[in-house]
Amino acid sequence: MRTTSPDGSPAGPDGPAPAPAPDPASGHRLPAGADDREPWTADNHEPRAADDREPWTADELTDRLRAVSAARYHDRHPFNVRMHAGDLTPDELRRWIANRFHYQRHIPVKDALILAKFDDPALRRGWARRIRDHDGERAGEGGIERWLRLGEAAGLPRATLWDSSRVLPGVRLAVDGYVNFCRLRPALDAVAASLTELSAPDLMRTRIAAFEKHYPWIDADGLAYFRGRVEQGGRDGQEALGLVRAWARTRDQQERAVAALAFKCDVLWTLLDAVDRGPAPGAPATEAAAERKAGSP
Repeated sequence: MRTTSPDGSPAGPDGPAPAPAPDPASGHRLPAGADDREPWTADNHEPRAADDREPWTADELTDRLRAVSAARYHDRHPFNVRMHAGDLTPDELRRWIANRFHYQRHIPVKDALILAKFDDPALRRGWARRIRDHDGERAGEGGIERWLRLGEAAGLPRATLWDSSRVLPGVRLAVDGYVNFCRLRPALDAVAASLTELSAPDLMRTRIAAFEKHYPWIDADGLAYFRGRVEQGGRDGQEALGLVRAWARTRDQQERAVAALAFKCDVLWTLLDAVDRGPAPGAPATEAAAERKAGSP
């Protein structure tokens, strides 16, 4: 179990851990806990042998991370492919909007868990921007609000989106798994998992074009979330990539970063698997709660 030294810094099994080295790329120190090993269990409490393998260069690490996104990002999922081809029914699209909202509403939660791992005030201030992006500076602003407006544009009342009892079990498990990953894993792993943002801008551009072409019954104002994420996703992805490049200095750390990104891709893929299958027989269907507006299917 992790302990702390008298000054409050993390201590390893042999005493206080050395102070984190300065990050030459960003000026931020490696946050306390960024290189902690897995939470203590009976199976992993023995110290690991030193990793003496040659680390990849920062550019080699970046290439491997981008290769994970290229192969496993959810833009390739059959449900997204059908969405962008205009092949979803209105009820399928509403089911996705409602269940994806369960993920959206937990984004600031996972970011708060990541922020709490940082011991650098400047790093915390920078990461807190992500929470403000989704929660807004005040009521009626932010990404969550814009997703609620997307739901309304599709005929889904806000109360339906906030009703977590309608969330598909597979979606709930995927989101819980990601939030718990950010809660339990070290900062390096949690930040690396966020690198799906690197692929978000292209996906958002594709999605905007698809909605405008194939789903004109959704008011254009409802697409504000996608438009905002083109810039925000690119900015957030580059920021996280800079941190991972600076922090992941050993081969073990680098492989953990790659595995964390692969895990996040699996979360997003699993979420869409659940949406694609839909509710089990007899389960409440989100689409049944949709308000049919004039001009909507």
